[in-house]
Amino acid sequence: MSLVERLMNKLCSSVRIVVENVIAGVKRCRIVKDLLRLTRSGISDVVMEIACGLHNLRVTCRQSQETLDLFDFVSSA
Repeated sequence: MSLVERLMNKLCSSVRIVVENVIAGVKRCRIVKDLLRLTRSGISDVVMEIACGLHNLRVTCRQSQETLDLFDFVSSA
């Protein structure tokens, strides 16, 4: 492989890893992972949009969340 091909391969694989991790995060919602038996038109798209929104909310809250030390809370009471 040439240097350009190796660099493109590395770039593609790093992007693929991020995408696969996001898909795994969305699949934490069980309704996305299991067989959806709702047969009305457009329901599966709405379910996926909600799951993606929940994943984005979870990621956003996780990054800005401060830790709470339970021992500090109990000792101050």
